[in-house]
Amino acid sequence: MTRATTSLGGTASGIVVGKVAHGLMLMTWKKDPVPDEQCFEAIKAGIDGLPPGVKMFINGGEFYGHNLSTTNLELIARFFEKYPEYADRTFLSVKGGLKPGDWGPDGSASNLRRSVENINEKLRGTKHLDLFQSARVDSNVPIEESIRALVELKNEGKLDHIGMSECSAATLRRGNAIHPISVVEIEISPWSYEEETKNVIATAKELGIAVAGYSPLGRGFLTGQIKRPEDIPEGDFRRHLPRFQADAMRHNFAIVDALSEIAQKKNVTPAQLSIAWVSALGPHVIPLPGSSHAKRTLENCEGGDVELTREEVEEINKVVQSLEIEGGRYGSDTPDLWA
Repeated sequence: MTRATTSLGGTASGIVVGKVAHGLMLMTWKKDPVPDEQCFEAIKAGIDGLPPGVKMFINGGEFYGHNLSTTNLELIARFFEKYPEYADRTFLSVKGGLKPGDWGPDGSASNLRRSVENINEKLRGTKHLDLFQSARVDSNVPIEESIRALVELKNEGKLDHIGMSECSAATLRRGNAIHPISVVEIEISPWSYEEETKNVIATAKELGIAVAGYSPLGRGFLTGQIKRPEDIPEGDFRRHLPRFQADAMRHNFAIVDALSEIAQKKNVTPAQLSIAWVSALGPHVIPLPGSSHAKRTLENCEGGDVELTREEVEEINKVVQSLEIEGGRYGSDTPDLWA
């Protein structure tokens, strides 16, 4: 089967990528990271299935390690060091821009320079930084100032394209007015489809920006394999999220049951159905699931090849609209996600 593809936006509009991206966070966002070879096989599985000339969008983070360390970047560097032939077949997006110490958003020019230079140092020249995104919008620094700082770093050759993350449609528009934004990353899934989610997707379409939809599987909950808190490993950050508390999980499993029933009729997995639904939100919308297993990566990628009929989309939409989700996406101590 030929993999579905799409183009990125902004200054990266000439770059064709697979319709499903690959998030690398959970490979290292834990006390005991996943073994290198398992991670490497998971990354290669997605790339190997793409047609010639098409890149795999992969997403890492400056702070995606235990205690917010740079373990994720070090893993990525080891991958490209071992498999240098894959460097040109991938489009590397990295989130950074948090302030060391309290790890809150810091969109100042000095911190963005620190972050980008730290990322490049950890990559050790094994792979160019294709796209940089501040993980959160800093409400204390005008977005125009932050984007101008990234333009300066881009002009110095320290990154190729500029992205944004967890921003409102209005902030996306302001940032894009300073410099074309190539990708905006927000959470999108059947249990995370808020009014502002729709606004960002529509604004991105209007402005020619690609949307990377992270957690399209509801952080694994929509696969149906997580039924209670005990199914989540000790130390996993999901154990602290409101939606993954016991009462909320029992309530929220209604959406899993409903989607699983539709998936069974379609002869796809619940994960593939969720990815297909996110993908169907527009040609510019790229589902960004995470995976540390080659088999799971392939299952996720095949979700982007699933074509939903109008009736199937409407059936899923009815589920999304009719079932109320209990618990917030993050805890009350998380900065505003729609800044």
